[in-house]
Amino acid sequence: MLQMTWLIPLFPLISFILLVFLRKKGQAIASTIGIAMTGISFVLSFIVLIAQINEGTAGETVPWLTIGDVSFAVGYLVNPLNALMLVIVSLVSFLVHIYSKGYMHDDQRLTTFYSYLGLFTFSMLALVLSPNLLQLYIFWELVGVGSFLLIGFYFGKEEARAAAKKAFIMTRIGDVGLLIGMILLFWQTGTLELASIFQAVTGGEVEEGMLTLIALLIFVGAVGKSGQFPLHTWLPDAMEGPTPVSALIHAATMVAAGVYLVATMFPVFQASPVAMTVVAIIGAFTAIFAATIGLVQTDIKRVLAYSTVSQLGYMMLALGAAGYVAGVFHLMTHAFFKALLFLAAGSVIHTVHNQNIERMGGLWKKLKITGPVFLIGTLAISGFPLFSGFFSKEEILLAAWYDGRYIIFFLALVTAFMTSVYMFRLFFMVFSGESRSSLGKVNESPLSMTVPMIVLAFLAVFSGFINTPWFGTFLGDWLVGESAFLPYEHHEGPIWIMLAATVVALAGIALAYLIYHKKSLQRDFLTSYMPLTYKTVYNKYFVDEFYQYTVNYSTRAIGYLGSFIERYIVEVIVGVVAGLVKTASSLGSRLQSGQVQMYGAVAFIGLALLVFILVVSGGYL
Repeated sequence: MLQMTWLIPLFPLISFILLVFLRKKGQAIASTIGIAMTGISFVLSFIVLIAQINEGTAGETVPWLTIGDVSFAVGYLVNPLNALMLVIVSLVSFLVHIYSKGYMHDDQRLTTFYSYLGLFTFSMLALVLSPNLLQLYIFWELVGVGSFLLIGFYFGKEEARAAAKKAFIMTRIGDVGLLIGMILLFWQTGTLELASIFQAVTGGEVEEGMLTLIALLIFVGAVGKSGQFPLHTWLPDAMEGPTPVSALIHAATMVAAGVYLVATMFPVFQASPVAMTVVAIIGAFTAIFAATIGLVQTDIKRVLAYSTVSQLGYMMLALGAAGYVAGVFHLMTHAFFKALLFLAAGSVIHTVHNQNIERMGGLWKKLKITGPVFLIGTLAISGFPLFSGFFSKEEILLAAWYDGRYIIFFLALVTAFMTSVYMFRLFFMVFSGESRSSLGKVNESPLSMTVPMIVLAFLAVFSGFINTPWFGTFLGDWLVGESAFLPYEHHEGPIWIMLAATVVALAGIALAYLIYHKKSLQRDFLTSYMPLTYKTVYNKYFVDEFYQYTVNYSTRAIGYLGSFIERYIVEVIVGVVAGLVKTASSLGSRLQSGQVQMYGAVAFIGLALLVFILVVSGGYL
């Protein structure tokens, strides 16, 4: 069964190619082609997952490029990590394809939209199957191209064009780091094959200082793709794309690629304590930094966007604290409940034609399916007991505690509290109370939109049970069971950590309930005392403005300086030199006129000059 793994990314690619050629003629069948091809990929991914569990790791490569003694190969690798990722990516993409049929049904560029989705899905599936860094990097860049096309899908809007360019450029900054890290790895190990790299690293063939530099450069690539501070600002702006795109990017594809990269290269990071510390610190800071911004945003999609940034920080925190299983576990659960939340948010937007939560309210009684599934997603991401997020967040807290990173453990707890507050703030402002604007008649979304949400709601509840101290640590045992490079020991942990996680989640829910539903507390009971702090957080700590006045303006100034130097110095010098050459050539051409009289006159003048010089100088000596 594992031999057919290479077919999994092929079907979304076929979808892309077909829809590109069909264009307007394929408007009526675009959704059918996209759904069918992605559905086949999901079925194959599930079969490969079962086969991997039963048969173990497998892969195949063929020579691609040979330069001297160096040979590069292409192929596929199926291990527990990418077998799991195949199912996550193909399932979420399949559900997004179905959902888009209802959400985008009246769009005139539906064929183009589904072709972009196919390209994006193909790129991510091919990325996770890569057996070497060169192949991974090729599809890593193709994922960036797909995100650019999808974020800028509504290219008629200036905001969408700017967001697409911003995402493309900022992720390229990270990609430069990844490329340099790959070059250094090849220099040190002579290969880009993952298995050979891990063997060289664990065998001590790479000096520790160089290993730390390589790991940090690879992490820079992950920072760009997964929206870690300080390269996070593109991710909230990516909300300018259609909501199904937001669900795909934020749940299972592009941002997941950064976490997947660190997880894939975990043996390299694990060999460098400095790199692990940097990953943990950046992850913890990103988690709490984005959570504070999420507390005050009023756009429903931007609240979820900053939630994504925060949760990605959680995953990086876990990986940096040697919690390989915890990070991958949360990557899986987050994919389900975040896709659910974005699709439910899209259902709300599709119904009320508005994204400002200040103008919503009272939708619980009107949206009989969207309301409950949104609540399930909110409970899951808040870490409510027995929901998937509860188990994966507890695993992260345990990893931080047992790794001795107590400050990071505390930051993770505070972030969990903030997550509960801003997510239930969002839920109560959208669904509880009375409507704060005239919505008119409100109808539930069609089945093509509600069925994917129901499937994701089921997964948001029950997916966490595959790795718990109560029902068995199947996921953790399977993820590391075959690898000699990934030592794993499940931490049972003191009961107070589970209780602390539960208490902070419930406390956050209670606070949001008192402020936004019960209204026992004034919404500005804290902000009124700290107006400057509120303004700073509301404006996202002015990070974009900082980049505007430093990076953007300095880059523009360098451009103007370069233009000035080229126009008024380089071109002037070139013009002078060209003029001199032209003048000299003109004089030379006049001397070579072919007239005997002129040659005789020149010879006579030359002779006269020589005689004159001899007379003046006193003749020969």
